[in-house]
Amino acid sequence: MIPGTTGPAAGIPAPPLDGPGARTRGGDHGPGRSGQHAELADEVTTALAGSLNLRRTVLRLVDLLRPRFADWVLVVLADHRLGRLSLHGGTDPTFTDSVARNPAEDLGVGRVLRSGQGELLHVAPDSPTTDGLDSLIPHDALRAQAVDLRPADVLGVPLTARGSTIGVLVLLRGGDRGFPAEDIALAERIAGRAATALDSARLYEDRSRVASVLQAGLRPPSLPRIPGMRIAAGFRAAADHSDISGDFYDVHGHGDDWLLALGDVCGKGVEAAVLNGRARQSIRTAVHFDRSPAVVLGALNSALYDDGDARFVTAVCTRVRPGADGGAEVTVAVAGHPPPIVLRADGTVEELTARGIVAGVRPTATYTEVKDTLATGDTLLMFTDGIYEARGARGFYGMDRLTRLLPVYAGAGPEAVCEAVEQDVVEYLAGRPHDDMALFAVFCGR
Repeated sequence: MIPGTTGPAAGIPAPPLDGPGARTRGGDHGPGRSGQHAELADEVTTALAGSLNLRRTVLRLVDLLRPRFADWVLVVLADHRLGRLSLHGGTDPTFTDSVARNPAEDLGVGRVLRSGQGELLHVAPDSPTTDGLDSLIPHDALRAQAVDLRPADVLGVPLTARGSTIGVLVLLRGGDRGFPAEDIALAERIAGRAATALDSARLYEDRSRVASVLQAGLRPPSLPRIPGMRIAAGFRAAADHSDISGDFYDVHGHGDDWLLALGDVCGKGVEAAVLNGRARQSIRTAVHFDRSPAVVLGALNSALYDDGDARFVTAVCTRVRPGADGGAEVTVAVAGHPPPIVLRADGTVEELTARGIVAGVRPTATYTEVKDTLATGDTLLMFTDGIYEARGARGFYGMDRLTRLLPVYAGAGPEAVCEAVEQDVVEYLAGRPHDDMALFAVFCGR
C-alpha cells in the first residue's frame, strides 16, 4: 500500500525520479474522498466479471474510472512473450500501442512491475521537464496528453493477479485533487479486482491463439494437384468450439504415386493435438520410405505404441496411382476406421471391405490392403466418425443415410460431394452438438 505522505512513499524500493518539480504527494486534501467512491470497487468487479475479451475488459475499466475517479487513465500490460508493454487508454480510451519493455525497466512503471509496489509522483506546473511523467508514462504521445494536466499527481498501482504483477494501472489527477491515503487504498483495491478480470481475459486469448495455431497445423494449408485427379476436403469443428480437433487429413507423394491419409485421435484438447501431430509426423516419415498403406499404418502403430501413450488413433490410408488410360488404381488399408466409399459414375455406391485394428494399442499389428480401380467419373470418399455418428432427433446419422445421399452426386466432383455430405449432416443435427467432422474425396477425372 502507498500511504499518504509528503515525502517518498513508504514501501517503494526506488525513489521517484530526480528533477525539478518531481516529488511524491498525498494527504486528505482535495475532493477525491473514499466516501464518494467506495462503491466503485464493487462496480468494477461486477462490470468486468465474465468478460473474456481483453480489449473490451480494458475499455470498460477505463470507462469506469475516467473521469469519475481520475482525469486520465492508462492501463499498462506486460507481454512477457514478446518482451513488450501494451498501453491502453489516455485521452482516447480506445487508443492502444506497445513499446519495448527494456527501456522502461529503470522507470517507475518498470519498478512497479518488478516489485509489485505502487508509486505516487507529483509534477508541478512550473516544472521545466516532464521527468515525473516519464517515469510512469513510457510513451511520447500519451505523455504529451498528461503534460496539459499539470499540476498533476500520477499514481501507478500494480495489477497483480494469481501472485504475479501483470501490469500497472496509471491514474492521473490534475489541479489540486491529489490522491489522499484512502483513495490510494481504494485504487489498490480496484486494481486488484481488475487484474483478475484482465488476467483471465488474457489467458483466454492466449489459449485461443495457441488453439488456433495448433488447429491450423492439423491439416495441410493447401491440397496438391494430382495428375488426372481432383481432390477436395471438408472440415467442421465440434459445435462447442472449445477444443482442438482430433481429426486430421494429409496428402503425400508426387507424380503418379500418392498416399491420402485421414484419421481421428483419441481425446480432445491440447493432448489430442499433440497426439494428432505425432500421428501425422509418423505417417509422413513412413511415406518417405514406403507408400504401401499397410506398411504406413504398421509404422504408425509401432510409433504410437512405443511412446507408451494409452490413447489410440484410427486412420485410413489410400494409395492412389493414376493410369495412362484416365483411370486410377487405389489401395486401401484401415486402422479401426470405416473404409472409404466409392461413388461410381453411374450412381452405384460401394463400400470397400478393408478392416484393421486401431493404431497404438498393440506392439505389432498387421494391416490388410484392399485394391480397387477408379474409372473416369468415380469418386472415393473418406470420412471420420463425426459424420455417421452425428446424433439428431432420430438417433445417429448412420451409414445407410450416407449411402442413400450420394448417388445423386455421381460425377459432380469431390467439392460437391464433400459439401453435400456436410450440409446434410448439419441439417440432420438441427443445431445439436456434434463431434469434429472431416471429409476427404478424390475424383477420377478433371
